[in-house]
Amino acid sequence: MSDDPLVVFTPSGKRGRFPVGTPVLTAARQLGVDLDSVCGGRGICSKCQITPSYGEFSKHGVTVEADALSEWNAVEQRYKDKRGLIDGRRLGCQAKIEKDVVIDVPPESQVHKQVVRKRAEAREITMNPSTRLYYVEVEEPDMHKPTGDMERLVEALENQWQLKGVKTDLHILHQLQPALRKGDWKVTVAIHLGDDTHPPKIMHIWPGYYEGTVYGLAVDLGSTTIAAHLCDLKSGEVVASSGIMNPQIRFGEDLMSRVSYAMMNKGGDQEMTRAVREGMNALFTQIATEAEIDKSLIVDAVFVCNPVMHHLFLGIDPFELGQAPFALATSRSLSLRAVELELNIHPAARIYLLPCIAGHVGADAAAVALSEAPDKSEDLVLVVDVGTNAEILLGNKEKVLACSSPTGPAFEGAQISSGQRAAPGAIERVEIDPVTKEPRFRVIGSDIWSDQDGFSESIATTGITGICGSGIIEVIAEMRLAGLLDASGLIGSAEQTGSARCVPEGRTNAYLLWDGSAEGGPRITVTNPDIRAIQMAKAALYSGARLLMDKVGVDTVDRVVLAGAFGAHISAKHAMVLGMIPDCPLEKVTSAGNAAGTGARIALLNTDARKEIEETVRNIEKIETAVEPRFQEHFVNASAIPNSSDPFPILNTLVSLPDVSFNAGGGDGAGGRRRRRG
Repeated sequence: MSDDPLVVFTPSGKRGRFPVGTPVLTAARQLGVDLDSVCGGRGICSKCQITPSYGEFSKHGVTVEADALSEWNAVEQRYKDKRGLIDGRRLGCQAKIEKDVVIDVPPESQVHKQVVRKRAEAREITMNPSTRLYYVEVEEPDMHKPTGDMERLVEALENQWQLKGVKTDLHILHQLQPALRKGDWKVTVAIHLGDDTHPPKIMHIWPGYYEGTVYGLAVDLGSTTIAAHLCDLKSGEVVASSGIMNPQIRFGEDLMSRVSYAMMNKGGDQEMTRAVREGMNALFTQIATEAEIDKSLIVDAVFVCNPVMHHLFLGIDPFELGQAPFALATSRSLSLRAVELELNIHPAARIYLLPCIAGHVGADAAAVALSEAPDKSEDLVLVVDVGTNAEILLGNKEKVLACSSPTGPAFEGAQISSGQRAAPGAIERVEIDPVTKEPRFRVIGSDIWSDQDGFSESIATTGITGICGSGIIEVIAEMRLAGLLDASGLIGSAEQTGSARCVPEGRTNAYLLWDGSAEGGPRITVTNPDIRAIQMAKAALYSGARLLMDKVGVDTVDRVVLAGAFGAHISAKHAMVLGMIPDCPLEKVTSAGNAAGTGARIALLNTDARKEIEETVRNIEKIETAVEPRFQEHFVNASAIPNSSDPFPILNTLVSLPDVSFNAGGGDGAGGRRRRRG
């Protein structure tokens, strides 16, 4: 094996060995990493900014030392002096590889920026926000009644609005007297109405009548992406939505990798806390700029997240979540102040975190339960929030159970040879003709299929760059339907399948989906390791669902709800062909979109919903997959496509799965020829 340094790029996961002295930008280009550069590597444009990560990375099998890259040079210093450069960042064209290194490509340095698909779903919500505006007329000071301006304001609020015991912070006292006098003793105040443990509190004050509004944020803090919806607290309207990649990805794509990083690197948990809070503040600036509002008008925020993200966001070491019995520091809801979390919004803004359900089932699952309300369902509903860590709910009015399954990042396009996250140019839909074995596909940014007129023109600006999660699901399912792939997950050879698109790849075969090499583009294939990664992810997802069904004592469910940014884009038919979800009529498989984000928005705009979900979470039965023997049994069976033991009678009425089997060598001897099983 080469002794050259190993370079691992995140979030793509692409890696390779390069001679000492190779510029990072050169390595990125040779590996096909999405790293921008306009000036051709002369240190002028700064588009190629990267963030090296240091410490021990068990997942990648490397320890990154402080001198893994060449020293900071004059070109980088000149750029930082003139335009500024975030601490810890380097210019990819200037930094040279000296030793093994893990390098994160931040979103702004990527040519094909990710499409964060966590949109705000349309939903009727009863408005009862925690913060409201009140216009009051305050009695003027009188030498015969020596009370302070604040005391008279509090008295006016009680007399005119029946608000009792209103408190305030020092920053309001700084603004109070000028506001009262400028407004001729009439002011508008924003008041957080408090809860069982906090009294009402004045958040902001304006002289006279304030015709504007105040805002709140519903934030879905995922392990891969952070999505935020900015809401008008008077009308409930979503005025802006935005999202970014979670900057913690450079410490590990999945949750356990981040727990491992915290365990193996002193202060690693604090590093990740700083990273996610900085990313959060960047997102809040971005969304406020988009909405053209002052961030100081954001006075309330609700956060949902999985347990590891929950702890890292709060600055709690997630060590205990990495080992049985997976104990949470707290599972209760939390009401904090923005300043405690170093969030750059209104200094007195309130932050509410939904309760966690269990050690691996977090506040995001609680938000899904609030949004989809399985506890109010007459029929038995399976709710699956598909992501790097899948949260699964099963239940009805009688009982609700919950568990999580470690699906990993394959559904996001990571660990896939031609995989990428959802961005313009990524293949997202695939169909394969079962007779000719020829594919057609669509890419993000174009509504035209690859075999239709105008396709080349429609992708002229994006090109075809890779394949994202929904595309991976569809192409593997289509390969199974077309007889290119057997139930065990092996791809046949050209001789076995009758398709020249099946090409040798080491000891196995790969399916050539797109070859753009003649025009300098990528060669996009689906390999057997790709299929193995998806098999492991879907087996974990299916096994979690089956385990909950065992606990309820059923073999079928009445309906399935796919939630999450990825779940919203999965084809129900293809998911069932792979065996990701239990057998169910297709019309009973629906998408809830970003249900966790919707739950966060409900909790933001209706404080009664906060009490409701706190009660619901107390009644949910938690199942820990790690200690359930049946989970492993289901996992082994679910590794086949769709499953080696469970019947799928409904699926069999919809499609015909070819009964083919291929040997691992892919040769054309007797053992490798196409044959009937059984």
